[in-house]
Amino acid sequence: MTYKSYTVQEAQQKLEHYCSYQERCHAEVVQKLKSLNMIPQAIDAIVAHLITNNFLNEERFAKSFARGKFRIKHWGKIRIVQELKIRQISKYNINSALKEIDEDEYLEAFYELSEKQWNTIKETNPTKKKKKLFDFLMRKGFESHLIYEAINNLSN
Repeated sequence: MTYKSYTVQEAQQKLEHYCSYQERCHAEVVQKLKSLNMIPQAIDAIVAHLITNNFLNEERFAKSFARGKFRIKHWGKIRIVQELKIRQISKYNINSALKEIDEDEYLEAFYELSEKQWNTIKETNPTKKKKKLFDFLMRKGFESHLIYEAINNLSN
C-alpha cells in the first residue's frame, strides 16, 4: 500500500482550506497533519503559518463552538466545557467562550427544553419520570441546581 506524500506547501494549502471551511482547534489540525504523514517539524511549521495568517485561532474556535453547541444542540455549559477540555482548549479560552452565551437566553433555552422533554416523557410513575428528565438534562450538560429547580416546577 502506497501513501501519498505531500510537500509542506501542498499540506499547507490543504490545511488552509480545511481551516477556512470550518473553525478548527489546534488538536484537530495536528491530527489532520499526522493523517497526511507529515513529520513533526513540518507540522510545527504549518501550524505556525496557520496561526500567523489567522486560519487557526483557538479563541475564535472556542467561541464559535460554544455558540453553536448551545444554539443548535442545546448543550449546557458543563457539557460545552467538557468538550472543549477534550479538545485541549485553554482555561482562558474556555472562559471567554462561555461569555458568548447570554445568561437570559441560556435559562430561557433550558426551561423550554425541560418543559418540552417533560411533556414527551410517557412515564406514568412520577419518580421515574423525574429521573428520566434529570438524566436527559444531565447528559445535555446542564447544572444540577437548575435541573432540580425545573423538576420541582414541572412536577407541581
